[in-house]
Amino acid sequence: MIGNLGIGLGIIVLLVGLALLVFEIQYRRRPGNQLELTSGDWQLEVYELKRYLLVGELELINRTRRLEIMVPEVSAELTLLSSGSLERITHQIRIVSHHPDAPARSDDYWFGYIVKVGKTTKMEVAIEIQGTDLSQLQAAWVRICYMTYGPEGRIPKVRHVVVPLKFPKAEEHQRWRPTPKADVLPIRTHLLTHLDNPVEVVQRYVLPYAQKGDIVTIGETPLAIMQGRWRHPSDIRPGWVAKRLCYYFLPTSSLATACGLQSLVDVVGPVRVMAAFLIGSIAKVLGKPGVFYQLAGEQARLIDDVTGTLPPYDQFIVLGPAYPQKVVNEIQKVTGLSAAIVDVNDLKAVKILASTSDLSTSFLEQALRSNPAGNADEQTPVVLIRPTLLS
Repeated sequence: MIGNLGIGLGIIVLLVGLALLVFEIQYRRRPGNQLELTSGDWQLEVYELKRYLLVGELELINRTRRLEIMVPEVSAELTLLSSGSLERITHQIRIVSHHPDAPARSDDYWFGYIVKVGKTTKMEVAIEIQGTDLSQLQAAWVRICYMTYGPEGRIPKVRHVVVPLKFPKAEEHQRWRPTPKADVLPIRTHLLTHLDNPVEVVQRYVLPYAQKGDIVTIGETPLAIMQGRWRHPSDIRPGWVAKRLCYYFLPTSSLATACGLQSLVDVVGPVRVMAAFLIGSIAKVLGKPGVFYQLAGEQARLIDDVTGTLPPYDQFIVLGPAYPQKVVNEIQKVTGLSAAIVDVNDLKAVKILASTSDLSTSFLEQALRSNPAGNADEQTPVVLIRPTLLS
């Protein structure tokens, strides 16, 4: 009798355990809260010495499968980047809802709105900036904070948008610099953002100085920024692998923080990172360093952690660019210029991520070895190369 009771209880415990396991598996497979806010379309509708009016049209998209997500709160914050003092410069921000089935309120109050599955809603963010002289303003870093509400409760999210406010004139460009086989011209641009397109940047800033046979190079970090491949650490949730392995990297490595390493995990997966780490550690003991980066993929070398680039991107983790070969091919197709995406530093290390088929790697390395674009805040992400001798 007691034995049968024990067996019965055991079966019940087993069934409860299996049920809990099924619930947990189902929970982990649920889509979660995938309400996204686009970076939007931004225009400087007023661009005067004492007044700017920056207006953005953004869209909330519910990509969550089978779940409606509510948006009860939306707000915005602004950080201005300037080459001078911000004293006596003020700003005001308005957020106006443009829901498809509800008119905006005259007091700009954002009432709670339900974004149904696969549906969208829009908003307008208007920022008015005033001061005695706004000519030193370089960029506006806008943070749109929106609260999402659904089965997982209240989840705050932030969309970061950087909008350039100053655009260099031709006379601000640096002079040509000689190298053994080419002259190089670092070209200043506005602060590049994810609102920019690399082909359009070349057309705007490079073509006025280019001639047949010239080569244009773009830094890998500026290209990644234009592609929107940057994330704020607050949006990253480090997992088991990132939290434990980050301590084994040199302090100067972009993978030496949990968020930096998690950025790599999110790209290539935890299994690949763990396998690369274990095999790389064994190889290092045997006197062969660098195996981790070979096995973990190109992104492992290209990720820039916080402080790795110029403001305001020094607050973000910037990944390596995507599809660089496609980008250089498109530049050549549209502009006629040979092109390359490069990673160059002050230690005379030059890495060519992609180049058009008519270019020599050794020639590019020699032309860029002095790092004409610089690694500080020169804001010269594009370099024009003019060959002077046959390579």
